Amino acid sequence: MSEWWTYRLSDFLLFAPRTYYRLFELYNADIWPLHVITLGAGVALLALMRSRTPWRGRLIVAMLAACWLWIALAFHWQRYATINWVATYFAAAFAIEALVLLWIGLVRDRLAFDANASLRGRIGIALLAFAVSAQPLLALLLGAEWPRLEIIGVAPDPTAVATLGVLLAANRVHWIALAIPLLWCLLSGATLWVMDDRAAIMLPLIAVSVLLLALRTSARRG
Repeated sequence: MSEWWTYRLSDFLLFAPRTYYRLFELYNADIWPLHVITLGAGVALLALMRSRTPWRGRLIVAMLAACWLWIALAFHWQRYATINWVATYFAAAFAIEALVLLWIGLVRDRLAFDANASLRGRIGIALLAFAVSAQPLLALLLGAEWPRLEIIGVAPDPTAVATLGVLLAANRVHWIALAIPLLWCLLSGATLWVMDDRAAIMLPLIAVSVLLLALRTSARRG
């Protein structure tokens, strides 16, 4: 038996990169044209973040929670788990995130924003805008093909980034809601790095930046 130090990270990857990308192509083909609806929802989220509507926090978390629940079932449980057994746990985590968002934003009504008044709020909106439009365009520039583009609302990576943006723009730090999208960005970035994807560093950088900003906010209010 080989010693543990002789293994590389790629030895723990349960699927070939081509298999993963093909999975996304088939997934996108199966759910089309849902992408158009979720892109519209992303634009609506941006508009809501800049509005002064009293109930906007509830509507924002309801939309995000629906996206997290869809990805948990339609992507992780039904598709990703066919090539990676760990995806069943991803499905559970994404469903939990949906419930956490609903608990904070709908049940307790604790998600409030003043996104235009602080640097942190503006960064949060910028992250949301990045997830809606720039993230898939950047993937194209880095060599991704159209059929496997990841779109907010139906793919985990841009949905996690969008959620981090929304939570970063909130008036208070909701650590319980931040935990899963932060961990997902780190895990997904590691997976992409093992697959030699040129976009691998992007998600961990976003996660670390959001974490530092959230810690800074907590320290100031502590």
